[in-house]
Amino acid sequence: MTTTPSDAGSTGGGRAVHLGLGAFFRAHQAWYTQLANELGGEQWGITALTGRRPDQADLLNSQGCRYTLIERGPEGDRGIDIRSITAAGPGADLDTYRAALADPAVAVITSTITEKGYLVAEGDADRIRAGEAAESAIGRLVDGLRVRHESGAGPLAMVPCDNLTANGTHTHRVVHDLAQQVDADLAAWIDENVSFVSTMVDRITPATTEADIADAAALVGWDDRAPVVAEPFSEWVLAGNFPAGRPDWDRVGARFVDDVEPYEQRKLWLLNGGHSTLAYVGLSRGRSTIAEAMDDEFCVAALHQVWQDAAPCLPFSDEEIAEATQALTDRFTNARIQHRLVQIAGDGSQKLPVRLVSVQRARLAAGLGVGEAFPLAIGAWITHLATDQVNDPQVAPLRDKLSGLADKKDRARTTLSFLDSDLGADDALVTAVASHIV
Repeated sequence: MTTTPSDAGSTGGGRAVHLGLGAFFRAHQAWYTQLANELGGEQWGITALTGRRPDQADLLNSQGCRYTLIERGPEGDRGIDIRSITAAGPGADLDTYRAALADPAVAVITSTITEKGYLVAEGDADRIRAGEAAESAIGRLVDGLRVRHESGAGPLAMVPCDNLTANGTHTHRVVHDLAQQVDADLAAWIDENVSFVSTMVDRITPATTEADIADAAALVGWDDRAPVVAEPFSEWVLAGNFPAGRPDWDRVGARFVDDVEPYEQRKLWLLNGGHSTLAYVGLSRGRSTIAEAMDDEFCVAALHQVWQDAAPCLPFSDEEIAEATQALTDRFTNARIQHRLVQIAGDGSQKLPVRLVSVQRARLAAGLGVGEAFPLAIGAWITHLATDQVNDPQVAPLRDKLSGLADKKDRARTTLSFLDSDLGADDALVTAVASHIV
């Protein structure tokens, strides 16, 4: 089914900025904004900034920032024309990010900078004070807010869209801490003029392939070199204030609540924890995608154990948990979504603390014991760390240590201590993890 391009959803303005020009943003926040624009009310445009590399911005600009979202369901594809991005630029360029964040017309900043993107580069406070370009995403955000403050551009909302628990609170903390190092007046201005909205986001968005690019051309009838692919399912839950306004996301499926934490935990522990477990267990068994892992009885049993271990720690009824896990089963078994395990396995050192370690802590705090899922997943991660498929810069010191350890219990204890010192001191847990190292 093809969605015919139309000027109805386009906009010439630019009242939102997005940090991190990746596929998930283009399949999620940009899509919600497109849908809101198509309602015919106030039109919102997004200035989207890349990370360090300008490639994606250059590609989008070459086709007027227009692209196709391919909704890939079990029975077929649907092409959706997205025009809510009105400008794209290199996020690491000082003039680009300063101009975008200081624009008085901007009312909302969204971000998908991943867990490791919250790490502040050493020396960023000094660079900002010296008027130089910051190296980290958070540093660039603080520097842009500094220019906004100095120009009197007014308040806005910061909306992180990632898998961190209480991501709004966390973003506020790291932004405030860096701003305080730069200038106490800047930190005070941010506290008074920038709201930090916590969110839960969900949509499986596999990496785009050359075959997807060909599919996009067949669907929409033009040579789109920058399509994105996503499953039909999407969810967005937000909690917080928007002092300068926002798109009508609530009218196109987004949910605004007082407390996003229960939804975050449900998603992190059931979907993301399940994904990470399937990634490491599946890779160790020669599987390459989520759908392939779902054809492996051992992988499916591991996934069900993840859900079983997490369920008692979630504030939802048995019926709600059963509904959620059935929906996840339907999504994971959609073989037309090629969500690659090696992609999910990347940056495990940043993902596992919120996806799996937090469940283990909750179980121990509730007196529920170790469970089966956590030892299996961590054992599979340790096995993965010895392969050439690792994409996780933060784990290099751990891999060096593990390479010199032959005893599985030593490897298990070292890894658990890397994740959480208390877990590394738990002899029963060490033994359980060691039993799953291949």
